[in-house]
Amino acid sequence: QVQLAESGGGLVQAGGSLRLSCAASGRTSSTYVMGWFRQAPGKEREFVAAVIRSSGYPYYADSVKGRFTVSRDNAKNTVYLQMNQLKPEDTAVYSCAAHYSGSYYQVKSYAYWGQGTQVTVSS
Repeated sequence: QVQLAESGGGLVQAGGSLRLSCAASGRTSSTYVMGWFRQAPGKEREFVAAVIRSSGYPYYADSVKGRFTVSRDNAKNTVYLQMNQLKPEDTAVYSCAAHYSGSYYQVKSYAYWGQGTQVTVSS
């Protein structure tokens, strides 16, 4: 079992920045990849970014490339999502997840999820 807890969401104006954190506990040694997803009202959950915990190698959705940065601090068992140049369309509940098997870009590949944190970007 892996427990995940996100923090750092809030309300920000367009063009602003936020940094989300995801603290992991439990069997974190079994977690090779950590992902970030988001879900806007009325829409399906979508991939945002992922990071390989051992190397720090990142993966991004095209919609956030160049604006968001995913990173990890293995000593703290924490993954971060730095979000810059935020747009109103980034408004969503952001969740972190621990990868289990399959494509890093797909929701079904992740076994454990946090409760999510709300990010609201005003225009």
